[in-house]
Amino acid sequence: MNIIFLILVLFSVGFAGWRQIFGSLAADEPSPMAALSTAMVDSAGSAVELAIGLVGVMALFLGLMKVAEAGGMLQILSRLIRPLMIRLFPDVPPDHPAMGAMVLNLSANALGLGNAATPFGIRAMQELDTLNPHRGTATNAMALFLAINTSSVTLLPTGVIALRAAAGSAEPAAILPTTLFATIGSTCVAIVAAKLYEKLAPIPKATNAGDPHAIEQSEKDIDLEAIETPQTGYPFWVSMTALAVLGALIPLAVAYGDTISPWILPALMVGFLIFGMIRKVRIYEVFVEGAKDGFQVALRIIPYLVAILVVVGMFRASGALGLMVSWLGPVTSGFGLPAEALPMALMRPLSGSGAYCILASIINDPAIGPDSYTGVLVSTFQGSTETTFYVMAVYFGAVQVRRVRHALAAGLTADVAVVAFAIIACSFLFR
Repeated sequence: MNIIFLILVLFSVGFAGWRQIFGSLAADEPSPMAALSTAMVDSAGSAVELAIGLVGVMALFLGLMKVAEAGGMLQILSRLIRPLMIRLFPDVPPDHPAMGAMVLNLSANALGLGNAATPFGIRAMQELDTLNPHRGTATNAMALFLAINTSSVTLLPTGVIALRAAAGSAEPAAILPTTLFATIGSTCVAIVAAKLYEKLAPIPKATNAGDPHAIEQSEKDIDLEAIETPQTGYPFWVSMTALAVLGALIPLAVAYGDTISPWILPALMVGFLIFGMIRKVRIYEVFVEGAKDGFQVALRIIPYLVAILVVVGMFRASGALGLMVSWLGPVTSGFGLPAEALPMALMRPLSGSGAYCILASIINDPAIGPDSYTGVLVSTFQGSTETTFYVMAVYFGAVQVRRVRHALAAGLTADVAVVAFAIIACSFLFR
């Protein structure tokens, strides 16, 4: 990550400087270096505003998650999908809290609840870090979880559906089958990529060499005897029945996605609180206790968000992104990726807000519209992936991980797979 960060900064400054010296500018156009400076300051401010904006939603959902955890929901969920999770994450005990947190995170992503998924993902990373003997370095489980999170299966891309409806789409939920196909394919690719790449990125042996007390402290932090002894999961037929019920929701989501989406968040809150009451949890006190963590986590991730968003803003403002589009557009058009959609494909892994703005501008363009092939394609891009660099900054920043190992490569591989599968799905249904 250190090398990537430096390359992006140097390339952005170098390209903006070249344009400043040798380029020609319109009379009312700011100089490239001035635009770069403005982008740096604005992006840093946006990072802090974003972190502050996350405080409320983190407090809400970490509070609900605390209620679910106190009532035993995490253990129930982890046992329910134990046959799959123990194969994907062999280094995580089946009944460890990390399993339940990962399940809730992936479930929230599947329902298109990006903000709701973030607190669950942070909690999962914090729990995974309790099993990490090399603090500051991503484990195989962390890298795999991030890759799956980047490409997780999406049943209801609620935010994109709302944006398409606002743009005047005749069928706002038309992207449900395309996002489902794209995310299923990219998730499979993400899992395979993470498993392959972990063999090429071994964990450094001397992670704690600089601190003679670090290893001793790490061993104290990870009290193996305090970790719950893994219990057997539910019978196999119960797990298969649960997966069958989940599969049955897919056609329901396709048919009634735009009707169901407004009910999701209220249903989650009511469901969690009722579950807590049934399990005799003091829901108010437990909710408040969990919500306190939201403030601490938001403050902890600010430096990581500033670093990522500033370098992405510099890359855009330098004009390098526009140059890449002009070079690659004629080539990608032959593969079903129009030049108008290319900025969206390039920006989605870098900046969620930037990609959202590009999506809004494309589908509101009268020459394109939300229901054209290009409009559906860019909508599928937005609904099918998380922002890889943002997810890395938030999730790894919450546990102070600086050595990401193969996590970035696996996440970017999933991003490429999403583009490929989205083109296949949209070409088949809308071209």
